[in-house]
Amino acid sequence: MITRLRLQNFKAWQDSGNVEFGPITAFFGSNSSGKTSFLQSLLLLKQTAESSNRGRVFDLGGGPASLVSLGTFFDLVFQHNSKNTVGVEIGWHESKAYEIQNTDPKGRAAIDKSRDLSLLARVRELGHFMVAQRIEYRLGDVGFSLERVASEKDEYVLDSDGYPFEHVPERPRLLPSPGKFYSFPHQVRAYYRNAAFLSDLELQFEKLCSRIYYLGPLRQDPARQYIWSGGRPVDVGRRGELAIEALIASQADGRTNARGFVIRKDGSRRTKLISVEEHVAAWLQELGLIHSFAVEPVDDRGTLYRVQVRRSPGSTPVLLTDVGFGVSQVLPVLVLLAYAPEGSTVLLEQPEIHLHPAVQSGLADVVIEAAKVRNIQVVVESHSEHFLMRLQRRIAEKEIGRGLALEPEDCLLYFCRTEGAASKVDRLVLDSFGNITNWPDDFFGNQFEEAAAMNRAARRRANDEKPT
Repeated sequence: MITRLRLQNFKAWQDSGNVEFGPITAFFGSNSSGKTSFLQSLLLLKQTAESSNRGRVFDLGGGPASLVSLGTFFDLVFQHNSKNTVGVEIGWHESKAYEIQNTDPKGRAAIDKSRDLSLLARVRELGHFMVAQRIEYRLGDVGFSLERVASEKDEYVLDSDGYPFEHVPERPRLLPSPGKFYSFPHQVRAYYRNAAFLSDLELQFEKLCSRIYYLGPLRQDPARQYIWSGGRPVDVGRRGELAIEALIASQADGRTNARGFVIRKDGSRRTKLISVEEHVAAWLQELGLIHSFAVEPVDDRGTLYRVQVRRSPGSTPVLLTDVGFGVSQVLPVLVLLAYAPEGSTVLLEQPEIHLHPAVQSGLADVVIEAAKVRNIQVVVESHSEHFLMRLQRRIAEKEIGRGLALEPEDCLLYFCRTEGAASKVDRLVLDSFGNITNWPDDFFGNQFEEAAAMNRAARRRANDEKPT
């Protein structure tokens, strides 16, 4: 699970400071306040880690398959000042303690194990190329860094604040430039006897990136029929275009999910398991969108499928294309939260678009269940007051059904705003009753002023229209 993120000279952020992440993390704020940059920075890390081009420090995207398209370094850096250094620092928590085995044959300098890891990357532009200025991993309290020396050559020094690297005498001390922003050059293993474990740190970071899934704000329109070639999609696609294929694959695999807890008479809890399709159908029903939902094969070979839904218990089944637009908009959100592997981090950008306010509220319950039952970390960028208020309500209620309980520490909420040329972020403080104790001015607009203006207009019109 991601535990913190810090952006420096990244788009609108001169320095965000350490932004802590929890099981549910939500960013609110006005347009162009910088909240989307938190999601984009994570997508940039994932996109670069998954790129086959190891010579590209940051993969800023731009192609049709890009997760995020950030233009050039000039577009990325704060105030378009190419002399600035872009910094991204991410911390994460492993489910099990991670231990690095010392590769020194003499057995010196043992490394402590820890569940907490972090990566700091500083990238700048030199000439027409991006270069990694500094790379630093931390395992618990021990750091391992690679920093570019102040020279015209691409030379780097390896260092640690708690581990003595043992240099091979006949080899150079300075290392060549790394490839990606998070990797050490392969020569480090030849220049230092006990540095082979550094590749394990890179692997841990790549595994973290592989557990990040994203759904954008715009959804692809549903189809009347779907062709399945037997593949297992990794996710539902940026626009939800793979949502039905993911459901079909989960059917074929016989995958099941936990759906809350059943409380026994002795007070113990038993997990209730249902299929992924049943999970999605149950959410759709609870959101009040439809009564039933089924993905059915059309041909005998199981390659052509259609989605049948019923609006009410007695209604005739119709295709997904023939029901309200909101169903097709929320469906990819539900499928992703039910389909993503447990322990994943799911990024949802404005999931409430085109949804009725009641469904926006219910979407918060879906997110809570995914976080508390399936151990899915959910990061949301939203404009929805209804989504926020349902989170507040569930904290106040604490016990929210199916054996679930929501505490203030489960929801880390942030308000982004612009102050001068830079964006600022404020942590919203929640008490045990769901109240935000530091509610920002005009958080969702000035509702009091709107009501007052309406009353003034009503009185003015009433006076103007009085018979003389």
